[in-house]
Amino acid sequence: MSLETGDGTLWPAPASFDRDLPLRYQLQQHLLATIRARPRPNQALRLPTEAELARHYGVGVVTVREALRPLEADGVITRHRRRGTFVAADAPTAPPLELRGSLASHFAQHDAEEFELLEQAEVPVPPRLAAHFPGASVLSMFRRLRRNAGEVVSHAVNWLPVEHGRRVPLDRLARWPMTRVLRDALGLPVARIENSVEARLGSPDVTRLLGVPPLSPILFFTGISQDAQRRVLDLVEIDYRADRFRFGVSFDVAQNE
Repeated sequence: MSLETGDGTLWPAPASFDRDLPLRYQLQQHLLATIRARPRPNQALRLPTEAELARHYGVGVVTVREALRPLEADGVITRHRRRGTFVAADAPTAPPLELRGSLASHFAQHDAEEFELLEQAEVPVPPRLAAHFPGASVLSMFRRLRRNAGEVVSHAVNWLPVEHGRRVPLDRLARWPMTRVLRDALGLPVARIENSVEARLGSPDVTRLLGVPPLSPILFFTGISQDAQRRVLDLVEIDYRADRFRFGVSFDVAQNE
C-alpha cells in the first residue's frame, strides 16, 4: 500500500520489521513493493528524501541509503544530486492478487497464464493433514508453479482423496485452479471453501522456486474445498510471493444490521 501526495511524492505505508532478517533488506523489499503497487504507473513520481524515509521507518539514514542502492542498481529508481530520488518510468508493476467472496471470482483469481506441474504422486497422508482426511492412508498430491506474465508468483501443493486425484485431467491443470477442475472437469459439488493466510519466512527450497532471496517473507495460504457433507475434496497449500498478494473480503450487509 502507498500514498501519493499532491506534489507527486510516493509515500510508503507504515511497516513493521522482522528481527531475524537484515533491516536494509526488509526496507528494500518494502520500498520495491510500494513502487510496484504505485497508483499511477505512467506518472513521474519521486520518493521522499533519505531523511524523510528514515523518520518514516524509524531507522537510520545509512540504512535507507543501503536499501536504495540495489534499487538504483536494478534500474527501479534514479537518483539525482540535489534533485532527489525518482521512480524510473519503466519500473515494474504488478497487479496485486486479491481474494473475493464468490466461487466465480475465486476461479478468476486463481486462473493464470500458466501452471507448471512439477510433481504428481500418491503419498502417505502427512500427519498434519490426517484430521482433514479421516480414514485415509494415502492421498493424491499435485505440486505446481503458477506464473503470470512469465513470472513465478506462487508454489502450490494440492492434496486430494485418491478416488478424485486419479480422475484429474492433467491438461486442465495447465490452465485451471484445482477447485475449478473438481467442479467443471470432475463434476464434484463444491459447497464450501475455507481460506486462511499467514506470513512466514520462506524455506530455501520455496524461495528458490519463487525466485526470491533466501529467507524472504512469503504469505502461506491454505484453502480447503468441501462438499455439502463437509468432506474435504481438496486441500491446497500455497506459498505466495509477498509482493504479489493482497487479501480482501467482500460481503453484503443485511438491511436490519
